[in-house]
Amino acid sequence: METVAVIFGGRSVEHEVSVVTALQVMENLDRDRFTPLPVYIAKTGVWYSSPAMLNIDAFRKERLAQTLAEADLVHWLPVPGGVVRLVPQQGERRGWFGARRAEAREVKVACAIPAAHGTYGEDGSLQGFLELADVPYTSAGVVGSAVGMDKIVMKKVFAAAGIPIVPYEWFTREAWQNDPDGVVAQVEARLTYPMFVKPSNLGSSVGITRADDASQLRRGIEIAAHYDERILVEQGVDQAVEVNVSVLGDEYTCRPSWIERPVSWESFLTYEDKYIRGNFNKGQGVAREIPANIPARVAEQVAAFAVQAFRAVHARGVVRVDFLISREEQVYVNEINTIPGSFAFYLWEPAGLSYRDLLSELIEIAKRSHRRRAQNMTTFDTDLLDRFGGQKLSLRK
Repeated sequence: METVAVIFGGRSVEHEVSVVTALQVMENLDRDRFTPLPVYIAKTGVWYSSPAMLNIDAFRKERLAQTLAEADLVHWLPVPGGVVRLVPQQGERRGWFGARRAEAREVKVACAIPAAHGTYGEDGSLQGFLELADVPYTSAGVVGSAVGMDKIVMKKVFAAAGIPIVPYEWFTREAWQNDPDGVVAQVEARLTYPMFVKPSNLGSSVGITRADDASQLRRGIEIAAHYDERILVEQGVDQAVEVNVSVLGDEYTCRPSWIERPVSWESFLTYEDKYIRGNFNKGQGVAREIPANIPARVAEQVAAFAVQAFRAVHARGVVRVDFLISREEQVYVNEINTIPGSFAFYLWEPAGLSYRDLLSELIEIAKRSHRRRAQNMTTFDTDLLDRFGGQKLSLRK
């Protein structure tokens, strides 16, 4: 039986969404093959683990403080070996190994499943840590995660790859604070209303607003500036239809899922649409039309562009690519999510791939990619250091 660390929570506005995703993952993991080890990163940045964290009740507001007080601290050094130390806190507690246990215990992790959405979990930070720890992990790598998180860089990569995107402008928070009138003029010279204002580095529609005039544009920029130092403004698409598709695989082979059309109560999908209305416990926070009722020609374009976007950012694992389709049936790639909520399992189930089998395939992809990276040389024999001498380290020729 292999231990799989499910890492979630974190210092992110998507913290609670991450908890739900992780609980779904641990519930659906194949227990005949894998033992889940919950690794919860609190909003303070401290890492914890406890068997109680397999249940959502542990994370309810009235219970969370007690859960953390009784949990083990997770000490995971970024060194090869995949060894995680579970360290008891002071006093009586109910961690993995019973009450009043004073000694720490080491657990060997065979693979990690990053289920932390947003900053520090989906942006390459956690992936870099796992690279240093030399542990296979199921998400995109450092580069793919960073590009997928930064909407501005993502659009530049998509444009360079010939992937259709809507016109956009971007600027810094400092530029806005120094010259708001100039920024508005810059945006209005390039785009027409309606527009959508977004922080560059957030997901789950947090901080996103629609602007139908200059007053709403200014308000939207003020909101976005609270969340990020770089702000993106996109051209709105008249009477757009939003569709999403998942892609599963690695750098060498990948395949698209069925296409869905989310049904929203608003002019765009808000955080409330995605996670509060409906039944998010089953991954159905949004009413969904699967398969999306769109022309076959458009569906083929969506699937092809999704695979192209996956490869353009050097993704791996399972992603979700979001699209806008104009009234004239022009297809635009909106963004790629490298750790989608619920791992987009609902887009694979109609094709016969269960959540359990999806997770098992993700673990196999992670291990295969890890083996490939292990073939890369990371050392180079040289006498360079032997040729330096003296206190000033002058090079001896």
